Amino acid sequence: MSTVPSLAAVADPPPRYVDGAAMDYFVIEMVNTLRTSSAVAAARSKKVEQEMIEAGLMPTTAPVPPTLKKDKMRDSMGSNASRVSLSKDNQESDDDELRARLEAIGMHVGANMAERLCHDRGLFSDTLDAIKFICKDLWNACWEKQVDNLRTNHRGVYVLQDNAFKPLTRISGWEGRAESLRKSRVYVAMPAGIIRGALARLGFQAVVVPEVTNLPQCTFQVKLPKGS
Repeated sequence: MSTVPSLAAVADPPPRYVDGAAMDYFVIEMVNTLRTSSAVAAARSKKVEQEMIEAGLMPTTAPVPPTLKKDKMRDSMGSNASRVSLSKDNQESDDDELRARLEAIGMHVGANMAERLCHDRGLFSDTLDAIKFICKDLWNACWEKQVDNLRTNHRGVYVLQDNAFKPLTRISGWEGRAESLRKSRVYVAMPAGIIRGALARLGFQAVVVPEVTNLPQCTFQVKLPKGS
């Protein structure tokens, strides 16, 4: 015999827990999947652009000046520096698009997390109280600890520092520290979105800028508009 759940159980269902290691693997696969998806989307966009150019619906791109061609030829004859630089530029462009998509996903997650965590709370009237909520409640719910350090200039800028940020504890690169830092910038995009989305759901429109200089330490600079 089936039973109809109570209204309270429907409105506030019991939490479902996910193993921490499974979540780590999920984030890794999500980043790889979105990276591949971004590459496919970029290739499709370039193909459509080329078709429009051939059909006369778009102007052709400006030709490369002869001086630049000579410089590129000189570089290619002397070394592979130009090819490496071009490859890095393309990689940075792909990573920018990937970070934007991860941040958008994080904003959706952060907004829902904040709504659930604030189920029995009143509205935050002070920005400092909202930031403290992020540093304690949200951080603990997402990354199983609180922020290690919080600084502010009392003009709407807050710096949140985590000395062992969980999403970065397993980051490594076989090419050395530079590659590890490049990878880490991708993996902090979603957390930045979570912070931004949570604040947006609380009524504060913020700009969140992550910075990684020494793994696994990470800082997030949160800028709130004056008067918020």
